[in-house]
Amino acid sequence: MSAQHTPTGTETKNGKPPNLKNAKNAAVSGFVGTMLEYYDFYIFATAAALYLQPLFFPAAGGAGAIFALATVGVSYVSRPFGAILWGWLGDVVGRKTALMACIVLMGVATFVIGVIPTYDTIGIAAPIIVVVLRLLQGLSAGGESPGSASLSMESAPEHRRGFYASWTIAGATAGLVLSSAIFIPLNLIPGTFMIDFGWRIPFLLSILVTVVTVFMRARLHEPEVFEEKKEQHETVKFPLFYLLRSYPLQMLRVAGMALFLLMVGLFSTFSLAYGTKVAGIESSEMLALITVSNLGTLVMVPVLGHLSDKIGRRPVFIGGCVGMMVLVVAYFAALSHAGPGNTLLVWVLGILLVSFAYSASNGIYPAFFPEQFPAQVRYSGMAISLMLGLVIAGFAPAIAQIINGENDNWLGVSLFAAGGIAISALCALFTPETSKVPTAELGLKK
Repeated sequence: MSAQHTPTGTETKNGKPPNLKNAKNAAVSGFVGTMLEYYDFYIFATAAALYLQPLFFPAAGGAGAIFALATVGVSYVSRPFGAILWGWLGDVVGRKTALMACIVLMGVATFVIGVIPTYDTIGIAAPIIVVVLRLLQGLSAGGESPGSASLSMESAPEHRRGFYASWTIAGATAGLVLSSAIFIPLNLIPGTFMIDFGWRIPFLLSILVTVVTVFMRARLHEPEVFEEKKEQHETVKFPLFYLLRSYPLQMLRVAGMALFLLMVGLFSTFSLAYGTKVAGIESSEMLALITVSNLGTLVMVPVLGHLSDKIGRRPVFIGGCVGMMVLVVAYFAALSHAGPGNTLLVWVLGILLVSFAYSASNGIYPAFFPEQFPAQVRYSGMAISLMLGLVIAGFAPAIAQIINGENDNWLGVSLFAAGGIAISALCALFTPETSKVPTAELGLKK
């Protein structure tokens, strides 16, 4: 850099202006890729809540329901291993290569779930295959959204990282909406269509979105801040060991902040099962509530991402956590006293909880979390820390089912959720603000 040149805050370390076309491509690719990931991931959660127990886990009493919901959490066990694998690939070889591999694995595993014979046909092999495929889905998910978020954040113009990275989580929301919405018309078909074959249709359709996503990923370029590290031979051969040695507190804080994501499983899976089986609400109405509530986040997440660029990550993130802690108790209280034709309050509280409070924290973390680490270990740092937090969050529906038991303990479920979210808020309180730090300086120790 010459003596006459002054950085503007919108340039990379080598003095080049950001590539806005690549930044937009990264945001769009992150949106579509995470949409597919969450579509694949949560059509299983919806199917587990409504159909899979008698087909694959025909155990007596409530044990079968717990086993079915536990398969939702099983995939979170393999997520940290996926985070290590894809994080290493993304930090050593490149973000694009890791993201391509993630999406292919997720698409294939999801499609195969749609063709598995049931327990009545192949016996114990059926639930075993389901669990193995869920582990493969978790392995893929361990790298998809962290990689997309890191790539989008690194490719974005300075001081707009929150907005650009938020599209990754908007894609996750779109996938969740699509995963719920696709079951609504299928549920309207009378008779035993859904239990006989209909539940398989969303899994089989996933292959189409996989092909589209692979095509889009092929057009991506690596972010300049990462390319600079490769050119200067500053990449790290073993990111996990480097992180454990140099960034243990950052990893613990990010893992703690990720606990608020237990709200996804509690709202989209546990409350779906609770609302239909305990409150007696039609499954189509509960699916509609989940769909509408998450549609609101498609609008709010980019808005709140932009807000975090203006006022900071921490105020928006912590504000969302406080809102969730209050609203989750109110939501489950309303749900426990609801019934057919008496769901207005459930709808209002569900929309406030997800579209606004949850969106505040959810829209910020794709920028906030990777900003805690330097470029050469950013993918691994974001992925491993996030997935460690998600191990607990992933089992939230099963834990909630155990807490709820046979006595409708909605208050216990609410306090469990509020406790996890409080840890997220506390960790964020002790995490440095990063919204105004230049991209090239993120994660560097002073």
